[in-house]
Amino acid sequence: MKLQGSCHCQAVTFTVEASSYLPHNRCYCSICRKIAGAGGFAINLGADFTTLEVQGSDAIRSYSAMIEGKQSQAQRSFCGTCGSQLWLWDPRWPELVHPHASAIDTELPVATRHWHMMTGFRAEWAVPDVAAGDRVFEEYPDKSLADWHNRKLND
Repeated sequence: MKLQGSCHCQAVTFTVEASSYLPHNRCYCSICRKIAGAGGFAINLGADFTTLEVQGSDAIRSYSAMIEGKQSQAQRSFCGTCGSQLWLWDPRWPELVHPHASAIDTELPVATRHWHMMTGFRAEWAVPDVAAGDRVFEEYPDKSLADWHNRKLND
């Protein structure tokens, strides 16, 4: 699915082809929560990095978090003007890019099930709203985002 996205001030707009576009994977880690989590979590989608087309790239800044005293290789891109989080890219998986669902302007389908991941790192006030069929993981899920979609758990 071709997704269109932007930051709040429209300084950055982008398109990307995404095979994992259902906003189901909620991350409660302190990094996602602090940089992008309005509800105490952030939702990242899965897309093909080679299809990412960006307008306004001069406004983009990136952030690589410190994890256990080491700088992460993952680059979290955001608008340097308004601060909107846009996507995460990691050189360890160069073919993938993970746009934040909150930056997507294309209408996305509603997920009927969710994965709540990294709940072992959530803030006390960020209580997951776990519904029937949802899965909860203290750390990373046992399957990748693409695996989840391939299993068609949301049908």
